Amino acid sequence: MSNLSGVCVPVCTVFDDNGAQVAEARYLAHVDRMLESGVDIILPCGGTGEFAYLSREEKRRLIEITAKHVDGRAAVIAQTSAIYLQDTLATTRHAIDHGADAVMVLPPYFEGPDERGVISHYEAVAKASSVPVMVYNIPVHSGFDVTPALFEKLLEIDGIDYIKDSTGDLIRIQELLQTGGKIFNGGDPITFPALAAGCVGCVWGSVNFLPDEAVTLYQLVSSGQLNEAASLWRKLVDSQLFVWSHQYNASVKAAARHRGFDVGDCRLPVLPLGEADLSALHASLASIS
Repeated sequence: MSNLSGVCVPVCTVFDDNGAQVAEARYLAHVDRMLESGVDIILPCGGTGEFAYLSREEKRRLIEITAKHVDGRAAVIAQTSAIYLQDTLATTRHAIDHGADAVMVLPPYFEGPDERGVISHYEAVAKASSVPVMVYNIPVHSGFDVTPALFEKLLEIDGIDYIKDSTGDLIRIQELLQTGGKIFNGGDPITFPALAAGCVGCVWGSVNFLPDEAVTLYQLVSSGQLNEAASLWRKLVDSQLFVWSHQYNASVKAAARHRGFDVGDCRLPVLPLGEADLSALHASLASIS
């Protein structure tokens, strides 16, 4: 899988009612809903998949069953980040062995290395990987910012061509586009302008509750129908601003449930939205038919 593009959904992990276990049948049914809408890429164990709240065994199992279930109907990118190198390498090899078309990797987080260490980390991951490595930049959570200047250096590593940038900063997206790398937008509220600016795709958590609309938006932009895309975006943007400014995963799951997607609640300690926020979220979704 040398050419990744389009709508990538970091698919919600569905837990049983008490959050003790992954509800695999419901999870795979949700994956099917995404595939039926025509998404291009399924991404298990992403941020929206609550990877930080999954055990090592759960993450590996999710990658295995996702790749097997998708079975070529879309590309599969496995998020294989870990704090230390050997764990990242082992998880990456496991994902590739079980059918992942690419892997997405954060810089090592929580008191992680400096820039030299981050470059060394990606060099080792790319060397160990037989599939493309997508850099995952979300500095608000990782504590490290992959700047455009650093991404230019990472592009010199064989196997690294892609970045998912989740800063939500359109200036940053345009700076990244100047590097010549393949840019996936990860900031929900700027999806339309980022695609129009030239991103090859989006890794978009909100796709879990608007897959049909997301695929249509991407297709409209790709075919140059920007007026039609802008009209659709106006219906979506209120919900995108809401999820971005509230507890993200709880908001995405609440929006998905409201729109008829069976994704359950987040795993504790992330609590469901309160009544006032839930009402505001539902109002933000009202413009989506």
